[in-house]
Amino acid sequence: MKEKLIIGSRGSQLALWQAHFVRQRLTALTERPIEIVTIKTTGDRFLDAAVTTLDKGVFVKEIERALLEGRIDMAVHSMKDVPTDIPEGLTMGAICARHDVRDCLLSRDGQTLESLPSGSRVGTSSWRRKAQLRHRRPDLEFVDIRGNVDTRWRKLCEGSYDAIVLAKAGLDRLGWTDRITQVLSTETVLPAVGQGALGVEVRTDDREVLALLSSIDHPPTRVAVMAERALLRALHGGCQVPMGAWGHVEGDVLWLEVCIISLDGERIIRDRLSGSPSEGERLGAHLARKLTAQGADRILEEVNAYRQTQRHAKQGDIHSE
Repeated sequence: MKEKLIIGSRGSQLALWQAHFVRQRLTALTERPIEIVTIKTTGDRFLDAAVTTLDKGVFVKEIERALLEGRIDMAVHSMKDVPTDIPEGLTMGAICARHDVRDCLLSRDGQTLESLPSGSRVGTSSWRRKAQLRHRRPDLEFVDIRGNVDTRWRKLCEGSYDAIVLAKAGLDRLGWTDRITQVLSTETVLPAVGQGALGVEVRTDDREVLALLSSIDHPPTRVAVMAERALLRALHGGCQVPMGAWGHVEGDVLWLEVCIISLDGERIIRDRLSGSPSEGERLGAHLARKLTAQGADRILEEVNAYRQTQRHAKQGDIHSE
């Protein structure tokens, strides 16, 4: 038995909240001390680079390496940051009960999405958010924004943006719910795959930690998130695609809803399926086939071509730092 357990986490305020949340849950289950160590990821080092120009897993790779090397015993992630392909030797030991999946708008002068004046600058680096919001308000200017939640809030207050868009779960966790101007419905903006859910990654052969984590796993959330990830995997999409997905269990039925939208917001494909929670991943793959038949693959091909153009343009800047 290990003398102590070590949790690996990014060093941002939100990531540390998440790590401490898991630590608190586990402390009630074991008398062993649990330590949190911070690990800087590629995504943290290149805060000025667009996420779309960076490789997959920019917020988890270094933490997963520490886990594989035995320097930490578990890693706490936002599930929306975790690529669909997890490295061999690792698994999600727990997916905790999901918080609010919705996105929200924070504006300087209290305007909602509907009341923002034409030409207002809205800060978000997410193609998913930009495309869905552009579909509703093509007259707004959507501008990239990077940095931690507190940095983005400061940039809004300083006047760099008229509004910004963030995940509601993160603001709730930080105690910043009162800063939200408008919660965006899932009809307006479907969330990212895994949004609002925390995952705890562990080595597949670490039976001791796996047994401990089983107590904080939330099966309905796991079923829903795994269905969303199966959908994304079947579409060969990464974390940065203009796609929203939301799986949720109601009684004994799993509902899975998805939209794929062109970057200009003009073409949108939206569909949903329901099925047994026991067949969540199969449901995700089935929905992916339906979307492909409706032309989703053509939208994603355009997005991938644009991403490659962006990446080649920015690659030299990233490597020179």
